[in-house]
Amino acid sequence: MKALFATTALSAVLLAACGQPAAEPEAEVDAGADAAAETPADAVQDAEPEAPAEPALEGDALDAVLAHARRDADRARDEFRHPGETLRFFEVEPNHTVVEALPGGGWYSRILVPYTQDEGRYLAINYPMPVYEQIFGDRLNDGLRARLEGWEESFPIQSAEWGGFADGAFRFGGVPEEFVGQADRVLYIRALHNMARTGNLDVAVNDAYALLRPGGLVGVVQHRAPYDEVDERADGNRGYLRQADVIDAFEAAGFELVAASDINANPFDTADYDVGVWALPPSNRGDADEEDIPPLQSVGESDRMTLKFRKPE
Repeated sequence: MKALFATTALSAVLLAACGQPAAEPEAEVDAGADAAAETPADAVQDAEPEAPAEPALEGDALDAVLAHARRDADRARDEFRHPGETLRFFEVEPNHTVVEALPGGGWYSRILVPYTQDEGRYLAINYPMPVYEQIFGDRLNDGLRARLEGWEESFPIQSAEWGGFADGAFRFGGVPEEFVGQADRVLYIRALHNMARTGNLDVAVNDAYALLRPGGLVGVVQHRAPYDEVDERADGNRGYLRQADVIDAFEAAGFELVAASDINANPFDTADYDVGVWALPPSNRGDADEEDIPPLQSVGESDRMTLKFRKPE
C-alpha cells in the first residue's frame, strides 16, 4: 500500500510546479481575533498522577530523525515543544500506524513521516470544511478555500519532501473504512481547541476511538487553561481548554487516562491574554488587538497539558 501511495505522490511531485496550491496554513496559524487562542494556563492543574517512566523506544532512529537537516528551521522550537520527550511519552515506535491531526506546515510531520516510513504507516487527519468556514469567516477567500478544499491531494505531495510519504489523508467525521481499527497511535497536538470551539470536540474524540486498534493510545498536547477558568474563556476560542474538560471528553467516549505529564508545562504562561494563545510565540501578537503591547517573548510558548489515553482491549 505504501509503495502504491508513494508512486502516486512521486508523480504528483513532478506536477507540483504546474500550479499546485501552496501548503495549508499550520493548525495554529493566527486566524485572527476569532481564531482558537492558544495560551497556556496556570501550571497547577487537576492533580493528575505523575507520568511513570516510559520504556525506551527506538532511540537511535528517533534521535536521527530529530537531528536531520530537514528540521534545521524547526529546531528553535524544540525547547518549548520537546518532541523527543513527547513522542517517547506517547510510546510512538517506527513500526506503528500513526495518525497525526492537523499536520499543517509539518512541524511534527517532518519527524513522524520519516520515523514511520520504513516499518510503519503515517496518516493525516484534518478539519472538515465547515470547521474552517467557522474559523476563518469572511476571511475565507477563494484562494484559501481552494487550498483547504484540495488538501487531500496536496498534502501527500508536501509530505514527499519530508523524508517519506503519507499513507492517507482524510477529514474529521469522514474516517475511511479501511483505516478503522488500524492505528496504534493518534496524536492530537495543539489540535483540539478549534474542534471544541466549533462544537466538534466529540467528533475528534470519537474518530480517535474509531481509528485505534484495541489497546492503542491517543496522545494529547493542548494549550491549558487554568483549572478554575470560566467557561467562556476556556471553550477553545482563545486556544485554551481546561485539562479536566479534555479528560472528561475522552473518558466519556470510553478511553482510559493512562498518564499525564508536565513535559510541555510552562508556569510562566498566565493564559489571561485577550487575544489568547496567539499573544505568545510563535505568533507574537502581543496582548490585545487594539493596543500596542510588545510580544511576550520572555514567556515562551504556551503552557500545555500532555495526556495519554488508551482504548480498552
